[in-house]
Amino acid sequence: MYNVAQVLEEKCVAKKGCRLCIMYCPEANCLDLNVTKMVAEVNINRCKGCELCVVVCNAAKHNAIEMQAVSASGKLMSHKGESAALGQAYQG
Repeated sequence: MYNVAQVLEEKCVAKKGCRLCIMYCPEANCLDLNVTKMVAEVNINRCKGCELCVVVCNAAKHNAIEMQAVSASGKLMSHKGESAALGQAYQG
């Protein structure tokens, strides 16, 4: 089991111009703007669980991103998993 970011659509303010999570995500094509809904969207197959998007979103006081557990089969689980330390996913 590991964690990936999940955007809470009702709290995301991308439609107002915020794209902080997309800009700060270190993984290419992990966080993108859904132009139909005008919210940030996470590609769970690319997310490494570093939580940088959560830190940036919370610093902006939007609190629109949470970490969610993913099973070994790649399916989102209903409960939150234990988070890795910031940057731990990128350590050798």
